[in-house]
Amino acid sequence: MDAYLTDDRQDRSERRRRRRLLTVLMAALAALSVSAGQLSLALFTDQETVPATFTTGTIDLDGVAIDALILTTSAMMPGDSITDDVLVSNIGTAQLRYAMTTSSTNADAKNLRDVLTLTVKTIDVTTPGTPCNDFDGTSVLAATVLGAAGAAFGNPAAGAQAGDRTLNAAVSETLCFRVILPSGTGNAYQNATTTTTFTFDAEQTANNP
Repeated sequence: MDAYLTDDRQDRSERRRRRRLLTVLMAALAALSVSAGQLSLALFTDQETVPATFTTGTIDLDGVAIDALILTTSAMMPGDSITDDVLVSNIGTAQLRYAMTTSSTNADAKNLRDVLTLTVKTIDVTTPGTPCNDFDGTSVLAATVLGAAGAAFGNPAAGAQAGDRTLNAAVSETLCFRVILPSGTGNAYQNATTTTTFTFDAEQTANNP
């Protein structure tokens, strides 16, 4: 019986010792956790930010200026011509290249478009103040029959093409357009009409060889 009591006391003593050890261990862990939190809160830190704004440029021909080209006429006689100037202006923010193409109608089936010729030159050398009266600028398009779509300079396809013209941002140039009904035009073209549409296409030059 005494041995049984001794073993029981030893067991209770061992359990108390284990509880004390567990209590001490838990307290130590809690202390470590608090200490780690205090250390993390005490770190010196720094952060810097920098903004970047991205804005695209523009490729823009002045449509109002181009619309001022007036070549409409009536009652043309063989040997007559009509001349007008057009201001091609780059109102965008980047350099551009442009081309001009034409398309002409033949609603009355008289093919007037097949005898009219178009010539394009740069602004007059002699009296540039009156842009095209002398019509002695540099040739941009030699006399060419309008046809269905035959009169053009440059090429609207992407990339640099022969005849394309280049304008820096905020730069303009004046071109002189002249349409002629040749003196040898025959009777078959009396009372004939064609409407020609002049199209100016521009594209960026940057990253577009």
